[in-house]
Amino acid sequence: MKSTVEHLSPTRVRINVEVPFDELKSDFDRAYRKLAKQVRIPGFRPGKAPARVLESRIGRAPVLDEVVQEAIPAKYLEAVSSGEIRTLGRPDFEVTKIEDGESLAFTAEVDVRPEITVPAFGELSVSVDEQEVTDDDVATQLDELRARFGTLTGVQRPAQQGDFVIVDLSATVDGEEVEEAKTTGLSYEIGSGQLVEGIDEALVGTSEGESKTFTTTLVAGEHAGREAEVTVVVNSVKERQLPGLDDEFAQLASEFDTLDELKDDLRTRLGRVKKMQQGVQARDKVLEALLASVEVPLPEAVVQGEVEARAHDAVHAFDHDENKFAEWLTEQGQTKEEFDTEVRSAAEQAVKTQLVLDAIADAEQVSVSDAELTERIIYQAQRFGISPDEYVKRAQQSGQLGAIFADVRRGKALASVVRQATVTDAAGNALDLDELFGEAKPADEAKSTEESAAEPTA
Repeated sequence: MKSTVEHLSPTRVRINVEVPFDELKSDFDRAYRKLAKQVRIPGFRPGKAPARVLESRIGRAPVLDEVVQEAIPAKYLEAVSSGEIRTLGRPDFEVTKIEDGESLAFTAEVDVRPEITVPAFGELSVSVDEQEVTDDDVATQLDELRARFGTLTGVQRPAQQGDFVIVDLSATVDGEEVEEAKTTGLSYEIGSGQLVEGIDEALVGTSEGESKTFTTTLVAGEHAGREAEVTVVVNSVKERQLPGLDDEFAQLASEFDTLDELKDDLRTRLGRVKKMQQGVQARDKVLEALLASVEVPLPEAVVQGEVEARAHDAVHAFDHDENKFAEWLTEQGQTKEEFDTEVRSAAEQAVKTQLVLDAIADAEQVSVSDAELTERIIYQAQRFGISPDEYVKRAQQSGQLGAIFADVRRGKALASVVRQATVTDAAGNALDLDELFGEAKPADEAKSTEESAAEPTA
């Protein structure tokens, strides 16, 4: 087999392949076996007719068609492998020559990863917010903790922010009742924002036994994006009474004996959370600086695929009803053209990010261990509320296991960049990146660990 590569652009190539017929013997054998099972020839059991008899019955053309269909993908992969071409997406094939008994020639146009020159990571410099734990932060945590141990008591007054109410809900769209929006005996905290927009304003000032009607936009279900008249009936009003802030409360709500000990523990926990937030901000800002410093030609087919996926996800929330989606955009004060522009920009940024991090992962020889892949699978399974085995099964069925592996690898590549960048807080203090991201293993140690894990056991 002979193959050559033409570079059509920085992100697309044409691979020219020519295969002598003597390399297609196994493909012809498979074609004969497959076609023989499909054709009934008197005197032969299905699948047992000799090749020459089969050809005399159906002709040479169907055999050649079957060989071409089988051989082209396999020979394409062989050409890609031998040429070390880093392809993206599916190729477009075109048969350019079939000389029976001589050779088969075809071309494959496919997107490829562009060559990317990344900057010296040590030259990247970003600043993140200071993360100081204040007395107000601790007080907020204490209030939230007290709310968990509060008790609800019925009151004979109009409802206020923070009260709990038992309500009945119903809604109509254009005078027609929306069955899926009807409910009774629903407990709701006023001000929590957990129900439809406008309900908090309607409930404040409403007493037990009273009802209010207000207009809102439905965000889910058959009538998503439509305006609805919602009626809420208040069955009861209760206020939350909080426990006192003292040592007794500390003993009730925690393992500590005194309120001061509880406050110290909350301050420590908040410090850890704020450190994590600082780490996330450092990661995001370093990525932003990295992308701004690199020019990347983007493969159009890959970008278009990302655009279509994002547009599909957006319309999916409206049961793929384009009219409902268009109505929702209008209510948000956005045109379809503005939405398309926004999606296109986000898609381009996502593809650029993937390409840059893949290039860094290749340059840094980033690998992913079984333990790291398993950790990501368990995390994702917990997010979706399913078992890890079920998550893996679904990922295999949808062909997403490779994407999960790639995401873990890109995350490790980005962590490597962050470690080498200069990260300071607003006061100019350098951040301890080992404290934020954990201490990095030396490259030789990491390699030794992977090799040891790969060694067979006796």
